[in-house]
Amino acid sequence: MSELPPADTAARPLAGRFALVSGATRGIGRATALALAEAGAHVIAIGRTSGALEELDDAIVAAGSSATLVPLDVKDGAGIDRLGGALFERFGRLDIFVGNAGVLGPMTPLAQIEPKEWDDTLAVNLTANWRFIRSLDPLLRLSTAGRAVLVSSGAAHKARAFWGPYAVTKAAVEVLARTWANEVANISKLKVNLINPGPIRTGMRAKAFPSEDPETLPAPEELAQSILALCLPSFEETGKLYDFPTRSLKAFAVPA
Repeated sequence: MSELPPADTAARPLAGRFALVSGATRGIGRATALALAEAGAHVIAIGRTSGALEELDDAIVAAGSSATLVPLDVKDGAGIDRLGGALFERFGRLDIFVGNAGVLGPMTPLAQIEPKEWDDTLAVNLTANWRFIRSLDPLLRLSTAGRAVLVSSGAAHKARAFWGPYAVTKAAVEVLARTWANEVANISKLKVNLINPGPIRTGMRAKAFPSEDPETLPAPEELAQSILALCLPSFEETGKLYDFPTRSLKAFAVPA
């Protein structure tokens, strides 16, 4: 399968479903939260800034849906742990998890990175996703069609100089998601996949490539439609990576 099925947002295929998006206040996360809301989902929006969450809430209401706002720094592992129980008490299940929160980290030679910079990048990009899995897995298994999408990057496969912490964490996120997919494959209806956004018009991309013309890049809203398609109950693939630049769904090959 090389192409995703079209996401028919007009039919609101996610009506009655609960979707959690981390890093939901800007860029890819915000666009994804709105796409899920427009498709009918109640969005549980995770972000550090209350003001930005409230602005997102206004946009979600304008789209005809509703949201639960969770001001949370994803480095707060105990807060993520408490989240699962709180969501169970309120909703009884979770249908969609989009692990989007991430930081670029230091663009520095590995030998010159400060330990705190290394630890902070791993905490946000990798450890937080594991904490979300630990907290949300039981809720996603209660869904009739649980879907999880973790955001990767082409950097995971390039080993480009000076991108060490970011590349290392994204490579690890891919193994994390694939392991989770295999663990639940035969015991639940949960499907776990990854997406590689490629170059997207975001603040993180501008920080990494300050001389690049952002108008030459796809907007986050374009990517969000592909994430939405991966979250639909009708999408049955698992353990795969959707490569947005080539618009193709890829299986992971074992090295020769």
